[in-house]
Amino acid sequence: MPDAELTTDKKNKPDTIIQLIVFRLGEEEYGLRIEQVKEVTVTPEIARMPKTPPFVKGIANLRGDIIAIIDLEERFRLRPADEELPTVSYTLAIEAKDYTIGIVVREVPQPLSVPVSSIEKAPEFIQDININDKYIEGIVKIDGRIIIVLDMLKLLTPNEIMQLQPR
Repeated sequence: MPDAELTTDKKNKPDTIIQLIVFRLGEEEYGLRIEQVKEVTVTPEIARMPKTPPFVKGIANLRGDIIAIIDLEERFRLRPADEELPTVSYTLAIEAKDYTIGIVVREVPQPLSVPVSSIEKAPEFIQDININDKYIEGIVKIDGRIIIVLDMLKLLTPNEIMQLQPR
């Protein structure tokens, strides 16, 4: 089905189309709703920070804002912690109410339009074993691909958010 085509549900109402920013972590594809992504840029120079979790790569200056840079591959245990990032990586700046963080990815993220109805609820057993409550919004199956849709605003624990905020 073409991205722009609207489908209709049983009540003949057009299905809402949403935009995802899709990126790879390990061998899987993940997506974020575009409204959660402030910008995508080449990863700036990262300064390591003491006493932060291993998946926090450090802080970086992103257009005048100092933000924490997080490696979700490491957070999700999709690769060893001691493996270095490639020389060129990309950062998705995620803006929440009280903070902005950067998510580092290895390849250029791509936009994708999907109908809201194509986002299936994640199976309960997957939600139950996650570190935090319900940060997987759902799963999209489209054109032979499986994309795990994350809710970035639920990914970090309140304690982790406190560690990342400037003092």
